Amino acid sequence: MPEYHYMTAEGLEKLKKELSEALAQRPVIAQALAEAREKGDLSENAEYDAARDAQGLLEARIVNLKNLVANAKVINESAINTDSVQLLTTVKVENISLKREMVFTIVGETEADFAHGKLAATTPIAKALIGHKVGETVEAQVPSGVMKFKILDISL
Repeated sequence: MPEYHYMTAEGLEKLKKELSEALAQRPVIAQALAEAREKGDLSENAEYDAARDAQGLLEARIVNLKNLVANAKVINESAINTDSVQLLTTVKVENISLKREMVFTIVGETEADFAHGKLAATTPIAKALIGHKVGETVEAQVPSGVMKFKILDISL
């Protein structure tokens, strides 16, 4: 059974664009390989080695992007409610030990961007918050120990 990658329609379009751009790089790298090959002795040809490395990285990226696109599950945003924390909800919490408020939007792994408050649903903090309601306190087991959060608000 495939592992699904939950995302927004916008996130899926972004991945498809990235895949298209990666596929467009194939001929460029093939040309670089052909030019390096023409320079003779491949055993000491740094350009050839660099082009082969670039080709390997590109192909790995293409395989990964194809997998993400093929197993993407677009979330029906109209079915989301704010009764409890779930994917695509924005949750305002108080970090109890730091006495500091924080705001996170729970997103799929491919759309995570902690610097912009987008927290992947697979992270320990998001896993701890999902399914809980306003007023509840949850504990998240993180590498540095246990963090406690009080849920202050849930919105879309």
